[in-house]
Amino acid sequence: QVQLVESGGGLVQTGGSLRLSCAASGSTSVINVMGWYRQAPGKQRELVAGISSGGSTNYAGSAKGRFTICRDNANNTIYLQMNSLKPEDTAVYYCYINRYGLLYWGQGTQVTVSS
Repeated sequence: QVQLVESGGGLVQTGGSLRLSCAASGSTSVINVMGWYRQAPGKQRELVAGISSGGSTNYAGSAKGRFTICRDNANNTIYLQMNSLKPEDTAVYYCYINRYGLLYWGQGTQVTVSS
């Protein structure tokens, strides 16, 4: 069993920044991939960024150059630094962990970017 607790969402103006955090607990295992998806109203959930336990990262095209994902393996925590936010970044952001092919999700945190 894995539990994910997210924090850091909120309301920000266009061009502003937010930092999301996600702490994992339980049977996380040493080797895993963690990251963030987001889902805007009326749209499908989409990958934002992911990071392996070894530090390899991948980003959606919309996130490259603006968002940075990093992790603290000692504390099973990942962070998503989001800069230059745009109204189209408004969504519920979900943390995930892929542990041996099984996906676990956080409860989601709302990010709203006002124009």
